[in-house]
Amino acid sequence: MGPGDAVTRRGPKSFRVLVMTMLPPEIEIELTLDEADDDEAVRRKAARQIGYEPGDLPELTLRKKSIDARHGRVVFRLLLEVAPEPRELGAPHPVDVDRLDRVIVVGDGPAGLFCAYELARRGIGCTVLDRGKTVQPRRRDLRGLNQFGVVDGDSNYCFGEGGAGTYSDGKLYTRSHKRGDCRDVLEVLALHGAPESILTDARPHIGSNKLPKVVTSMREHLEARGVTFRFGARVVALLTREQGSGRRVCGVRLESGDEVAADAVVLATGHSARDVFRMLLDAGVALEPKAFALGVRIEHPQPFINRIQYGRHAAHTKLPNAPYKLAFTESGRGVFSFCMCPGGFIVPASTNSGELVLNGMSLSRRDSPYANSGLVVGVEVADALKAGFSGPLAGVDLQHRIEEAAWQAGGGDLRAPATRATDFVAGRGSTTVPGTSYQPGLAAGNVGDVLDVVGLGIAERMRRALNVFEKRMRGYVSEEAVLVGVESRTSSPVRVPRDSESLTSPDLGGLYPCGEGAGYAGGIMSAAMDGMSVARAVATALPSASST
Repeated sequence: MGPGDAVTRRGPKSFRVLVMTMLPPEIEIELTLDEADDDEAVRRKAARQIGYEPGDLPELTLRKKSIDARHGRVVFRLLLEVAPEPRELGAPHPVDVDRLDRVIVVGDGPAGLFCAYELARRGIGCTVLDRGKTVQPRRRDLRGLNQFGVVDGDSNYCFGEGGAGTYSDGKLYTRSHKRGDCRDVLEVLALHGAPESILTDARPHIGSNKLPKVVTSMREHLEARGVTFRFGARVVALLTREQGSGRRVCGVRLESGDEVAADAVVLATGHSARDVFRMLLDAGVALEPKAFALGVRIEHPQPFINRIQYGRHAAHTKLPNAPYKLAFTESGRGVFSFCMCPGGFIVPASTNSGELVLNGMSLSRRDSPYANSGLVVGVEVADALKAGFSGPLAGVDLQHRIEEAAWQAGGGDLRAPATRATDFVAGRGSTTVPGTSYQPGLAAGNVGDVLDVVGLGIAERMRRALNVFEKRMRGYVSEEAVLVGVESRTSSPVRVPRDSESLTSPDLGGLYPCGEGAGYAGGIMSAAMDGMSVARAVATALPSASST
C-alpha cells in the first residue's frame, strides 16, 4: 500500500493511525499568489497531491516558504508529522553559570555571542570583551558616519555590540549547513525577539531596525545568568605562559592596561579587526593568507529590478521587493553578486579615516526605493603577491590600498566614487550619476580606475561579467544602474590556523580562533554556528585546562 491507498474511506481508529504512519515526511506544493495566505487552499492542495482527503491530514507545519520568481508563484514546503512531539523553542536554554569566568570571548559579533550562549547552556561562565559600544550609543556613531563622515575606529558598522551584522541587514541564509544546526540558531534569535517568519522563510532576514533589539535581548538574558560583558574593552595583547614544550594563553591585556586572566581565549573579532592580526603575529601565532573577493556595490531603482524579476506580476501586493543572484566564471575566476539587499541602502563600513569601504543593509520591511548588491571578483593569494604585497597580511594590504584609492577618488568625507553601469562597461568614467541611497553622497568619476590601482585587471573582469549579466537580466546594465566603490571586505583575507579536532591554535594552547575574522565563516549564520562549535570544544577541554 502506498501513500493515499484506501485513505478516502473512514475506518477504525487503528486503521487511521496506520494510514498516518504512511504519510510522506514532506510535501511540496505550488500555489498562485492569491492562494498564498489561504490556509484551506494549502490544505486542499497538499491533500490532493498525495491522494488524501483534507480531513484525513494531521495538522500541517510550514517548513519553508519561497518564491518562484520565474512564474510568479509561491512554493510552500510543508512538513507533515503524525502526533509530533512538543518542543520548546530554542531549547536547551542558558543556565546560571560558573562565575569563575574561566573563558574570555574576544568580540561580541555573532560568533562571540553564540559562543557565550552555548557555553551558558552548559553552565560555563565567560567574559565577553568588545572594543565597541552597546547598540544605542553605537547608533549615534553611525549617524556621525552617515551625516558627517566621521569615523570612530572602535564604534562603526563593523565594531560594537552584535558585530558587523547588527546594523548591516541581518541576513540569515547560508550554504554552510555542515557547520552546525541552522535551525538552532534561528530558534535562539526568534526566542529573543526576531520574527518567527525566519523559521520558515527560504531567505530569512531580520532587518537592521530589529536586529539590535534581538542582540540586546540575548546579552541581557546571558547577563542575568551570570555571563560578564565589557564594552570599550579593546584587547591589545595576549598573555602567555610556558607549558611543557610549548606555550599556553593565560589571559589578555586591554588598551586600558587591565589584564584579564583565563584558561581559554576565544578569538571572535571579525574580518575587519586588522590590529588583531598584527597582535597575533607579535604573539608568535602563524597566520595564512586566503582568497577573498572585492569589487563594488551596484545599485538600481527597486521597481526596475521588480520588473526584471517578476514581469507582469511586478505590482502584485503579495510579492516582496525582488532579490537576484548572479554569477559568472571565466578561466576559473568568479564574478558574482554578494549580500544582495532588495529595498535597501548602501552604507559606509569604514573602520579608519582615510579609507572608504561600503556595505549593504535593509530594514525589516525592505521598502527603500533602491536595490543594491555587492558585485565582486574573486581574488586569489597569488593575485596579492602579483600586485606586490607579501606575507600573511598580503590580502589585508591589498584591501587597504584599494580603500585608500576609493577615499581619494571620492574626495573625502566618505563620499563614494561612482560610475553609471553603461559608462563602466564602455570603459569610461561618468560626469553625472543617478540618485542613491548612500547618505554621504556620490562623486561621479571612474570607479574602474580605483579597482585597477593594484594592477590586477579587476575592472575588466567585471566588465565582461556585466555583459553576461545583461543577457540574463535584460536592463541590468542601464543608465539608471550605478557602480559605487568599494566593497572590499566580503570575507577575511587571513586564516588563523586551528586544529581540526580541538579547534585550538597549534602555536598557542588555549587559543580558539573563531568565526569570520579567523577565516572559518562568512556571514551571521555560519559565524554563529562556528561560535557554538568552538564553545563545545572549549567545554570539552576545560577540565584539563583548569587543572594545569
